[in-house]
Amino acid sequence: MTELQDVHEWVSFDDPTEDRTWIFDVTFLTSNWSCIFGRGCKGVLTEDFSEAVQGCCSYGAHFTGPDDIAHAQKMAERLTPEQWQFRDEGRAQGITQQNDDDETTTLLVDDACVFLNRPGFDGAGLGCAFHHLAEANGQRHVDVMPEVCWQVPLRRIDETDDLGHVTSTVREWKRRDWGDGGHDFHWWCTDSDEAFVGAIPVYEGMGAELESMVGGEVFGMIAAHLRDRTRRQGTEVFLPHPAVRRH
Repeated sequence: MTELQDVHEWVSFDDPTEDRTWIFDVTFLTSNWSCIFGRGCKGVLTEDFSEAVQGCCSYGAHFTGPDDIAHAQKMAERLTPEQWQFRDEGRAQGITQQNDDDETTTLLVDDACVFLNRPGFDGAGLGCAFHHLAEANGQRHVDVMPEVCWQVPLRRIDETDDLGHVTSTVREWKRRDWGDGGHDFHWWCTDSDEAFVGAIPVYEGMGAELESMVGGEVFGMIAAHLRDRTRRQGTEVFLPHPAVRRH
């Protein structure tokens, strides 16, 4: 019998206010995955590129639409030279470009996102300039960054049937979500036990992101369910993530 490698536990319930069913990836949400940018992240290229400290910023942020672009442009105007290494380039060329698939992304400078500060930058430090803006102003990252940047590695997929009923699935972001090139990544964080080192479960650590994705009422329902189940039965009742089970 062939062993199933990517088995996850799921929970679903109907939305209390609209014709929608929610499905949540409990295995990922209760895991201890944590972003390890600058702490062992090997990036999303075809070879280990840890020394560049690019994380998942090598291909730029893929915008979800005009509103997302307008928001990023508005936030970029607020960035100071100390927060944004490539501010001059972004202002001179604009912050967007079209990739080979005719998708709108953030501008790429030196083979990575224009908003990514690189090692050796004397200003606020390496990492996303929007991250530094949020930290400096006491804001949530979800209120400053482009949508895909604060969502990853969470993904929401909405599907509508012939009767108009919507099924919304919230799960971990997988290689396939990057398109054909995702399968060529040397490393991806939700595949690797190296990233499952957080002190709290994902649904708590990314609570603001989850709430922004599904709304306050639905987030309250799933969070309450997971907390209550943990209180009554302990964390061992959740199906461990495949990246952890393999080791």
